[in-house]
This record gives sequence, C-alpha cells and structure tokens, in this order.
Amino acid sequence: MQEANRSMFNSVDIGRAALRIALTATRQEELQVKDIMGRQGIRTTAVDFGGEFMPSVVKIIERAVVAAQRQGLVSETHVGAGAVAGAAHAAIEQVMRKAAGFNVGGKIGLARCGEHLCVAIFMGVGVLNLNEMCVGLAHRSLASDE
Repeated sequence: MQEANRSMFNSVDIGRAALRIALTATRQEELQVKDIMGRQGIRTTAVDFGGEFMPSVVKIIERAVVAAQRQGLVSETHVGAGAVAGAAHAAIEQVMRKAAGFNVGGKIGLARCGEHLCVAIFMGVGVLNLNEMCVGLAHRSLASDE
C-alpha cells in the first residue's frame, strides 16, 4: 500500500477498526471484518480469552503479542512486542476496576495501519449469568517499517 493511502487514517480510525474486530461474535464474522479492513489497508486480528480476571491479565497480554506477531501486525522484535504489550496493558487498565475479582470472557482486537497500532478489549464481567460489559482501548505509535 502506498504511503499516501496510509496517511488517510488516523489513530481514531485505527481504534475503531480494533474495536470493530473485538466486537465480533463468531470466527466467521471476525474473518469478514478482517477482510473488509484489509481491503482498506488496515491489518487486524483478534483473540478470545476468559477466566478469572487477575490471573488472566498476563495471558491476555501474551495472547495479544503472539497474535499480532503471527498475523504480521508487528515484527517479532522487542519493539513490536513492546508496543502491543504496552497498548494491551493500557486497555486492560481501563477495565481493571470493574473486572477485579470476577470472571471475564471476551475478545481482544488489534488493528494496525502505518504508524498506528490500537488494541481494544471487549469483555463480559460477572458471576453466573449476571454479566456487565466493559471496553478498553489504547493506541501506540511505532515506525511504519516496524
């Protein structure tokens, strides 16, 4: 994709893309969103997670990093991993107050275009069938060639 086309997207646009893929309910819907975003030059991926919140935090961040590297959103370097881990942690911090001490289940969505990388978390929080929903979203900038 030419650099001119990449510059038409800003961090808010990439945040929307990350949230859009995090909101998908099925793998088929996820693939459709990924295809639509890909045609616009935005690379996306998503990964499911669940369990008790506090012990799951590290696993959520690790899953985000592995998914981003496997799907080519970032390089397999400490720079790429650090950007994803930092954004994932920032998104988790936004939902921590609501989720601490509860079971959670949801999806983390990642989107990248040019220098913009966004991580979105959409999850249900609760006990039994008494669920609350929450969303976290964070952005990091990194070199286009990273």
